[in-house]
Amino acid sequence: MIKIVLKKGREESLRRFHPWVFSGAIAQIQGSPAEGDIVAVHAFDGSFLAYGHYQVGSIAVRVLSFDADVLAPDFWEVMLSRALQVRVACGLHGSENTTCYRLVHGEGDNLPGLIIDYYDGVCVMQAHSAGMFRAKHHIADALQKVYGDTLKAVYDKSSGTAPFKAGLDLVDGYLYKREDFVSDELVVLENGQKFIVNWTEGQKTGFFLDQRDNRALVGSLAKGRNVLNLFCYTGGFSIYALANGAEHVDSVDSSKKAMMMVDRNVAENGFEPSLHTSLCCDAIEYLRDVPEGKYDLMIVDPPAFAKHRGALKNALRAYQRLNAAAISKVAPGGFVFTYSCSQVVDKEAFALAVFSAAAQCGRSVRILDRLNQPCDHSVNIYHPEGEYLKGLLLYVE
Repeated sequence: MIKIVLKKGREESLRRFHPWVFSGAIAQIQGSPAEGDIVAVHAFDGSFLAYGHYQVGSIAVRVLSFDADVLAPDFWEVMLSRALQVRVACGLHGSENTTCYRLVHGEGDNLPGLIIDYYDGVCVMQAHSAGMFRAKHHIADALQKVYGDTLKAVYDKSSGTAPFKAGLDLVDGYLYKREDFVSDELVVLENGQKFIVNWTEGQKTGFFLDQRDNRALVGSLAKGRNVLNLFCYTGGFSIYALANGAEHVDSVDSSKKAMMMVDRNVAENGFEPSLHTSLCCDAIEYLRDVPEGKYDLMIVDPPAFAKHRGALKNALRAYQRLNAAAISKVAPGGFVFTYSCSQVVDKEAFALAVFSAAAQCGRSVRILDRLNQPCDHSVNIYHPEGEYLKGLLLYVE
């Protein structure tokens, strides 16, 4: 096995179980690893530290194990079984009113570079590293053992996430499909609400599972309110608002495909069409032109404004401008749910951007709640970087 030897004193983060080895910490590579190879990481004094996937880049090794389990033939089955047990403990797997959840959340489930979302018997996988992509067939086999006959399909959707490397066949497709299962979409339940998920055509794995708890909170406050759902994608927040007695909901997104799915989800749940309006347009431009006081509940859930640290300053300015527009336009006594899914934007920076937006508007604003990702998007306590979703529930006088 290829050995990675760290510089003297650079092993401390691994001894604290942080799952990354940065390229600048490496003193020597004994051998010629290909991207995705499993390598052994040793301290400068020769002591063993971890096994992980090798990658060219700033993160050189993503740790799979701090002991020898990674070499065991049942490694993938053991790790996926542990991940499933967490979802059982959270009350997600086996629930009658929620049939979708995230099974594997990268470092949060000690499998860096791997995402697996579960949709009522279908597992959709995204590899974010060459190592996980190369292991995809082993992962699919392990999923069949973990779920047994209830597994309908395993779909690999890594073409947009796995790093492009020579030799990687980055073409999405089924790794397993039961003979009696012929569809590329399903109707799933989330807290009793129905959503159509299409994993081949939709963004990410087909649905944004990380807002499940926050959607329920929107629903609890939506009765009798006029709701604006910006960057709505397939209308998750809109469905919860309608289900809980919203007076009217406007859903806004620039994607025609997304808006078509919103309309399908509204119909699937049997809501009166007059209670909802789909608006396919730029969300920021729409908000700019909204009359003040038209809406008394707004959801502001944009895509990531910063995907790397070099974009952080511009992202924070964008969050400030967007939230200033929302705070200035919401009706007195209204709620604003505002979010950032940019991993490089931490909670403090996001809160400061929203504070600056409120100060710019000059309105009285209270923070009623600080919002996070749900339990199936678990955060490894040794890898706080995994806590990417942050939000605020604001009350604006």
